[in-house]
Amino acid sequence: MEFIDLKAQYQTLKTEIDTNIQSVLSSAQFIGGPYVAELEEQLAAFVGRKHCLTCANGTDALQLAFMAAGVGRGDAVFCPDMTFISSTEPAKMSGAVSIFCDITPDTYCLDPAGLERQIRAVLEEGTYTPKAVVAVDILGNPCDYDAISPICEKYGLTLIEDAAQSFGASYKGRRTCSFGYIATTSFFPAKPLGCYGDGGALFTDSGEVDALCRSLCVHGKGPGGKYDNVRVGLNSRLDAIQAAILLPKLKALEAYELDARQAAAKRYSDAFAGKFTTPFVAEGCVSVWAQYALLAESRKQRDQIAAYLREKGIPSMVYYPKPQHMLPVFLDEPRYGETYPNASDYCARTFSLPMHPYLKEAEQRKVIETVLEML
Repeated sequence: MEFIDLKAQYQTLKTEIDTNIQSVLSSAQFIGGPYVAELEEQLAAFVGRKHCLTCANGTDALQLAFMAAGVGRGDAVFCPDMTFISSTEPAKMSGAVSIFCDITPDTYCLDPAGLERQIRAVLEEGTYTPKAVVAVDILGNPCDYDAISPICEKYGLTLIEDAAQSFGASYKGRRTCSFGYIATTSFFPAKPLGCYGDGGALFTDSGEVDALCRSLCVHGKGPGGKYDNVRVGLNSRLDAIQAAILLPKLKALEAYELDARQAAAKRYSDAFAGKFTTPFVAEGCVSVWAQYALLAESRKQRDQIAAYLREKGIPSMVYYPKPQHMLPVFLDEPRYGETYPNASDYCARTFSLPMHPYLKEAEQRKVIETVLEML
């Protein structure tokens, strides 16, 4: 059994994917070209933003966003404590500090009250300049933007939406990637919209930001092209083959994969209600279910279930085993007295089950029955 069955997806989309790949090979236009242009246009239309810029990976998308926001030495970047390191890693490389905030106990996303508490603590202490907030739509579940956006406006902070896991989700009628000054996503193969390698994208409604990021992702090129370098940038472009692969996948995501993910998540939640803490999706929101994460009674029970699943040939994963404040690289980051009880509790008890739009009901029944055998 596959945790995320990319093989089944490929077999379903094989004809169109193969045709597109062969078209790129025949044209020998591997950088840029019509597939990249078409993908950027379709992605922008899908999420409802004016501009989309594809790049080499999701981490580069975040780095470009931080560069466009002017994040640098002495700045403070605020982020949920339960996420992947890439949410603030590029800012750290630019000399900023990562200020982690606790998560909510239900959605596991950035806690607005904890965010404002940490912003005030930084301002009162006076060493760092609050600069940006990274709102991570964790596990495919969107953040509370009605609460987070006003906080950013109140303190003059740039809001960056990290939608690496949430492409296709929505918040009160708006698609993820449509929030913040800049939004970013990842096309890592296991994501809800994934390519066959690395890839990423940025979204914005600002023509100025779009132009700046297009310069930054090609070595800081100017109006005269790649040899007219007006700033220091990166080498971060989405390969044409990856764009050719993503186009039919985007079509499938919208046509039926989103519905299939909802159906699979409902079967899990119906089966595990009252036996585990099941995922919560706020009213008016739609999760894309990048992962289906349960909370066990304890770390011990979680580890016992994972071991039993392995014995039965069923994969499971832990997203994520450590909150960010406990990672060795971040041990010296300022905490301002925050103890992160919700993030720590989540990381100690979480485990995720096979989840993808091609999960057969018979396979899912086997997963459910095997988990319940441990209770």
